[in-house]
This record gives sequence, C-alpha cells and structure tokens, in this order.
Amino acid sequence: MSAKKILIITYYWPPAGGPGVQRWLKFVKYLPDFGWKPAVFIPENPSYPIVDETLKKDVAEDLEIIKNRIWEPYQIAEFFGKENKKFKAGQFDVGANQSWKSKLSVWVRGNFFIPDARVFWVRPSVKILKKYLAENHFDAVVTTGPPHSVHLIGLKLKREFPDLKWIADFRDPWTEISYYKHLKLTKAADSKHRNLEQQVFQNADITLATSYVDAENFRKKGANAFCITNGFDHFETAEKVKSNKFTLSYVGVLEQLRNPEVLWKVLNDILLENSDFRSDFELKSVGRIDDKILEKITDSPLRNSLRNLGYLSHSEANREMQNSDLLLITNFPDESSKGIIPGKIFEYLASGNQILSFGPKDSDVKKILDETGAGRHFIYDDIDGLKTFILQQYHLWKSADAQPETQNIERFSRRNLTKRLAEILDVDTA
Repeated sequence: MSAKKILIITYYWPPAGGPGVQRWLKFVKYLPDFGWKPAVFIPENPSYPIVDETLKKDVAEDLEIIKNRIWEPYQIAEFFGKENKKFKAGQFDVGANQSWKSKLSVWVRGNFFIPDARVFWVRPSVKILKKYLAENHFDAVVTTGPPHSVHLIGLKLKREFPDLKWIADFRDPWTEISYYKHLKLTKAADSKHRNLEQQVFQNADITLATSYVDAENFRKKGANAFCITNGFDHFETAEKVKSNKFTLSYVGVLEQLRNPEVLWKVLNDILLENSDFRSDFELKSVGRIDDKILEKITDSPLRNSLRNLGYLSHSEANREMQNSDLLLITNFPDESSKGIIPGKIFEYLASGNQILSFGPKDSDVKKILDETGAGRHFIYDDIDGLKTFILQQYHLWKSADAQPETQNIERFSRRNLTKRLAEILDVDTA
C-alpha cells in the first residue's frame, strides 16, 4: 500500500530557530514511519527573529519543498526602533515600559494587519497552491500558526478543493492568547479577528491544539478539535557531572508578560540571608532575556549570580539544560492562559532535571508536572511555598541526594506524538 501524501504549509522552517519551527519539523521527520509522505510549502525569503542552522540536519534530503516569496512590513517597523523587532516574535513592551513608538506599532499591528503582518503571503500563495494541488494529488493539507494568516491559505484552498482534508494546527490560540488584549483593537478589528477564527474552526476538517484546555475551548467554538502536545526528540545524554554551582536555568525567550518577578524577589532574599547559597548559586539564561527584565536583575543582588549566555543552537541549549539542577518555565499569569504549555517543558522533561514553573492555578503545565513527578508549579504570589521549594532543591544538591525520578514521559516523545497524529489522519482520510 502506497503512502498517503500530506502537504504542510508553514511560515517557520529551518533555518528558523526557536520553538515555533520544532513541532512540524519533527512531525515531518517521523510521518513516513506511519504511512504518510510529507511535502512542505514555506516562504522563500522570510524574516525570522531567530536563526539556527543546526536544525537543517533534521530535514530529509528527499523532502519536497515548495517556496514562494513573501513581503513583510516588519522591516518598516524596525526602522522606528529596535524594540519593534519584538513584534515579529509576538512580544510586547507593557505598561510603563511602552514608548509611544511601541504603542503605535502595537496598534497598527492589531488593527491594520489582520490577523498578522504575514497576511500579504496569503493571496500569492493560494494562487500558486491552487495550480500545484490541481496537478498533484494530496490526501491532506496542514496549516500551522501562528502566524494565523497561514490558516487563511487553508481556508481559501478548502473552498477550492472541498474534498481535500484540511488540518488547522494551532501552536498558540488566536483570540484567546494572553497578548491579544494588548493589541488595542477597535471593535471592527476585534470582530474581524474573531470572524476569521470562527471560519477556520467551522471549515477545517480537523483542528489541532497543543494543550488540553485549548482543545476544549476550540470544541466549544465548533471545531473538531484534538490535543497533540509538543514533545521532545531524543538527544544524546552525557553523564552529568556534579557542578560546583547550584544552577537554575531558563532556556528560551523571556518576555515582560511572563516575567516571574516573585522569583527574583525570593532569590534576592535568599542571597541576602544565606551566605552558603550566595556562594553556591548560579542563575543561567540561555536565549533572549528582555532588556527591561535584565536591567532589573542587574540592579539587584542577583547580578553577581547571573550568567547570560545569549542565544545558543538547539543542541547547545539542550546541553545547558542537562548541566543544570533546576529548570525555569514561565507562563502568563492570566486565567485564560491555563491551556498554554510552553514547548520547552518537554525537553526539560527529557533532561531528567526538576522543573520550577510559574503560571495560573490548575494549568495544563501543572497537570503534566503532577503526572510525571518532574517538578512544582506555582502561582505568582506564593512567596513562602516558592522559597521552601528552592531551599529544598538546594539542600538536595548540597548533600548530593538523588532527585525524585520522573515517570511516564515517553508519551511525549516526538515519535509517539507523530504516531498519534497519523492515527487521527488515518481515521479522517479513510
């Protein structure tokens, strides 16, 4: 029996770095093992906020890749100031940190570029893909966002080819994501965002979510939604050598909306109170930490403990994870963010180290940590519980006692998640 064919339409693809590219890079890697032959449609000249050339090694040499040029207005936004580069990655200055240029850029981004600034890729891509799909048989097509403008390509193609199975994959929600309320939308713009989102939910044959809460929310809006979380690919693990520092690491982009200020306060308090902790502790940042957050850290006792490594390749970042003692993950504090599961949590799980998480109460991240025994989740005002947990972890490190073993994490391997994806596709394309 010949393999079924699936076309993935995505903005992010190697050499794009960061978490956005990982999900479908790994699905494409393993889909052939489960009877699906993928092809990929990507922009020819994208403006990626992060580049990681090492990810190209996961792209099969015989993978069919179709490209089309894209025009993005971010170059114009960047002319007005470096802070506007953040918008490419969905990051925003907030509150007193917002300059008038930032406020203007956010307003323009939310009200003029609907659903986002990559919307100019939609029309020319549909034109090319209509011809391509008419000449080449595919059993299914996937659109993955953000950018959610990619879903508009799927919506238009579904109208042209109603029998073609369309899977809309939401790596993040659209109107339910925490920063949506910071876009300063007019009523007309808000209505347009929500109407387009609803059209995607109603017309896609399958909607994929990366969290349990998001899948349930999508179903409430009429989508045929399934949850397939992100995951980890197996990476080489070297024997961990006990460091001379008790190391708390954050890997990824730390933005203002997910800044764990309570953690900085508790750490500063412990540093001032405990001389042994002060000499033993290291705070390691691997990735990009917002300038405003960095300024506050360097203007506190924490400055002497900070080791800021900047952006590293994916493989180098994984090594830094493994060589840490405690791994930090943060989420938006809003109740609406319970369903956000940052992709890095799964590679954190694979490292075997304990995880310190911040976010809303009863979140999906808490559910995963509780089920796997891989760490503790805190709301943003639990000062006493947080301090106790950090000191417990420090004393375990100091005494060289074994950490609790994680359990049942293999279900989050990229290969097992791809198997689950193929099962869903097989049912719907039978």
